[in-house]
Amino acid sequence: MSSAIQSAMPQTVTAAPTRILVVDDDADLRELISGFLSQNGFEVQTAAQGRDMEKILARGDIQLIVLDYMMPGEDGLSICKRINEQGGPPVIMLSARGEEIDRIVGLELGADDYMAKPFHPRELLARIRAVMRRREARNGLNGFGGEKSPITHFFNWQLDNIKRTLVRPDGIQVALSNAEFELLRVFLDRPGRALSRDQILDYLHGPNTDSFDRAIDVQISRLRKKLSDDANEDIIRTIRGIGYMFKPLK
Repeated sequence: MSSAIQSAMPQTVTAAPTRILVVDDDADLRELISGFLSQNGFEVQTAAQGRDMEKILARGDIQLIVLDYMMPGEDGLSICKRINEQGGPPVIMLSARGEEIDRIVGLELGADDYMAKPFHPRELLARIRAVMRRREARNGLNGFGGEKSPITHFFNWQLDNIKRTLVRPDGIQVALSNAEFELLRVFLDRPGRALSRDQILDYLHGPNTDSFDRAIDVQISRLRKKLSDDANEDIIRTIRGIGYMFKPLK
């Protein structure tokens, strides 16, 4: 076949594999997770602690982090909080501590999902795919060729859906964690609708999540404080016996 004909033929574009960073001080578990995810089409890097993680993140190409809760030195919670505050990639936290309070704290500090050890690798794979689908869907709706504007206005507030920043009516910028941004978007997409805690959990983490109602209550409480001012104290209302409702947009 001539080069001219070859150049005229449509070329198949193969999407680059999702790049995942596994951070865990357990070498055997790192190898197990890395091998399984690599077999399922992901490009995987590993790190044993926070310092090693930072060197890999500095490249700027990691799309999701699988992070251990308990590690020597800086623990997973403080690492997750820092990643969240810096607007880093989504985090799935792994922990041998499966108590409700630990899950609540992990989600409150910005983890996109939380899995208790031991777990089946296929469950982790499903969670990773779900988190990436939600992130891609959110990006698609927030100014990357989707229907929504990059800026959402509500009650004289402004939410930048690209930079994930919130500006109060008086012009002061309010810092939002990834979890708070995602929660606010759930409400903004459904103003005037009473949402149960289970519905909110489904919108945030997908069906069959093992997150808890209390985690939602804590996150909503924190978001309410950031949205409170003299004129809009009840932007997020509690609906007794149901859950929560975002004030209808004007």
